Amino acid sequence: MKVMIAGGGTGGHLFPGLAVAEVLKERGVKEILFVGTSRGIEARVVPREGYRLHFIRSTGIVGKSFIVALQGFFNIFLSIIDSAKIIKSFRPDVVIGVGGYASFSPILVARLMGIPSVILEQNAIPGLTNRVLSRFSDAVCITYHESFPFFPSSKTVLTGNPVRKKILEGSREGAYKLFGLSPQKETVFVFGGSSGASSINRAMIAALPFLQDLKESIQFLHQSGERDYELVKGAYRSYGLSGIVAPFIYQMAEAYQIADIIISRAGATTLAEITALGKAAILIPYPHAAQRHQELNAKKLHDMGAAIMILDNELSGERLAKEIKRLLKDQTLKSELERNSRAFGRPDAADSVVSIIESVVNRRKKVK
Repeated sequence: MKVMIAGGGTGGHLFPGLAVAEVLKERGVKEILFVGTSRGIEARVVPREGYRLHFIRSTGIVGKSFIVALQGFFNIFLSIIDSAKIIKSFRPDVVIGVGGYASFSPILVARLMGIPSVILEQNAIPGLTNRVLSRFSDAVCITYHESFPFFPSSKTVLTGNPVRKKILEGSREGAYKLFGLSPQKETVFVFGGSSGASSINRAMIAALPFLQDLKESIQFLHQSGERDYELVKGAYRSYGLSGIVAPFIYQMAEAYQIADIIISRAGATTLAEITALGKAAILIPYPHAAQRHQELNAKKLHDMGAAIMILDNELSGERLAKEIKRLLKDQTLKSELERNSRAFGRPDAADSVVSIIESVVNRRKKVK
């Protein structure tokens, strides 16, 4: 079986695709091709993972200015041409759309060429791209029950959001050595997505003065993004708190393993990873996410007692420091969050998605 995985742009779309690719390889698939854009996270991550990657000329439309949206409409035609060339050359047995605007043209072209397709929806409220693509695809794999009304019921399956197996298998001991951190200290892992999050970075800097009394017992691992790297690094140094700051952390499996508390946005893939591992988290949803999907994602976990939620407009250094201290001092609360988080997780989601993919391909072969 030859498989094309299309989409990306952010880690939230790409990493479920990589999780599916891992399981496909385990089941004997030899040829896997990723398709994305040169500007997306896939451009730097996919080659590191050892997969082939082809680019299409695709840009976003929703939420963009008139000029940018106009260019996006023009690029749809270019991306259709690019997708057709790639599909004709690679000749996949199935095309998988993992979300984002780069998944639109490959799935559409696959339908026109009679190639089966499967799409993944990570959020409770689906975006426009997947709502449209669901009409062309053979199956839709969703993460939340709330997504059912948006898709054709006959082809929609609740699988959970795929998580890379290596995320679940990181070495805690090896992680301390990798990052140069101490096993004797509590570790707070801070990240705001693949590009960082300025409001989280600023709040964390503002929280440091309130955490001085924990200086001997706490340490930080902080993914800042490129833009705020020097600012964040300088803040930890000036306040004398130990930790590692990096623009981007590729070794997420190890970072998760040593995280006693996680502070992050509430993207669907991040939440899938956190809950699969059963980690205690302080979630700060991105306020400008389409249809408030991050806030809805975070609220679901908060209401289940599986995470603490702070809305971006309520975020301050003092509030963030207060929640960190509360989790460090109240081990009963922390254990409850971890237990509820683990109960919500779906570590087998990638296997479920691959089973759906195999059934779609086999069903199409029988029809032929």
